[in-house]
Amino acid sequence: MQNNNAWLLPEGIEQTLPDKAIIVESLRRKLLDMFACWGYQQVIPPMIDYLDSLLVGSGHDLSMQTFKMTDQLTGKSLGIRADMTPQVARMAGHNLSEYSPARLCYVGTVLHTIGDSLEKTRSPMQIGAELYGHRGLESDIEIIGLMLEMLAVAGVQNVHLDLGHVGIYRAICSQSALSEQQESELFDILQRKAIPELIEFIEDSELAEPVAKIIQELPKLNGGSEILAKAKDLIIDCVPDAAGAIEELQRIADYLAVNYPSLPAHFDLSELRGYNYHTGVVFAALVPNVGKEIARGGRYDNISEVFGQARAATGFSADLKKICHLISASVELETQQKISAEYGEDADLLAKIRDLRAEGRVVIQRLPGQQAGAAELGCTAMLEKLNDQWVVIPINESE
Repeated sequence: MQNNNAWLLPEGIEQTLPDKAIIVESLRRKLLDMFACWGYQQVIPPMIDYLDSLLVGSGHDLSMQTFKMTDQLTGKSLGIRADMTPQVARMAGHNLSEYSPARLCYVGTVLHTIGDSLEKTRSPMQIGAELYGHRGLESDIEIIGLMLEMLAVAGVQNVHLDLGHVGIYRAICSQSALSEQQESELFDILQRKAIPELIEFIEDSELAEPVAKIIQELPKLNGGSEILAKAKDLIIDCVPDAAGAIEELQRIADYLAVNYPSLPAHFDLSELRGYNYHTGVVFAALVPNVGKEIARGGRYDNISEVFGQARAATGFSADLKKICHLISASVELETQQKISAEYGEDADLLAKIRDLRAEGRVVIQRLPGQQAGAAELGCTAMLEKLNDQWVVIPINESE
């Protein structure tokens, strides 16, 4: 029995037709070329990998997003990549450990078991860059600059930058002597910015007054760079281990003010994206009227330790298809001339077609019996034989 719904795709899985595919592919090439100009070398991780390798350092969330299967050859657990960063970390830690620093970039489809609540797709095209082997803030600044350059080259407008630092929260939790369960509970409350629950948590935990005040004020420490001075006054005397993290954010704020003076930069000290994964600065790019970040990243030192060498690391990633969706209305692709040529075995004709294609020009041969004419195929010129020479003639001149 014929399946009348055979054309349907699984929920959250998209196909890309020619008019959109050319935009995606054009931008992919442009961004990879831009990464190369910054010294980032492309790598291509495998689509399927050992499950343990895919989930290194990633925590529960990525495990839930990963399709899992059993290898019929070995009986081992495999997964379809939901994030390429752990795979790139393996390359940096095991295959490229002699390069220091190592600058790597990548692009490819990843697969998620569950679509995002806002972005229903389960097959994003992840593009990103990672810098391994340097612990200084300078590498974080380079990665932030590269992310902003990527969005600018892509043509994304009205970008806002959101920054935080997981080191501040970790220092506060350490000073408070919170248990692992309490730390997790507090983390959840802060991400939801549930102030009544936060007050109740502080009371139930019987925290010392100075630390209790810091935790209660933490959700309010968001805004422009001026909040860093407030954070310093509020936190450092009680939690001196947080001083370095606040200073790093201040240095980034100073850098952005000089090099990106028109860029809106927002600092949120209770924003802890990828808390279980990141170890330092975290950041995200946002645009108006989009409900979540369009690119994100941060520092994640030592993830590659399990692959042979613990290396400092910082990087970012984005969904190339989402970026294309943002800019598709304003994209103006160069319309390349398409040339129609008759079908035949004439040696001179075939030589002319080869020469034109070698120059990068589009030549479409009319197949015997085809119904679509040259204009329907988008052709604006034809190959015609004049004075024993095959020449390109605009269609409106050949009529």
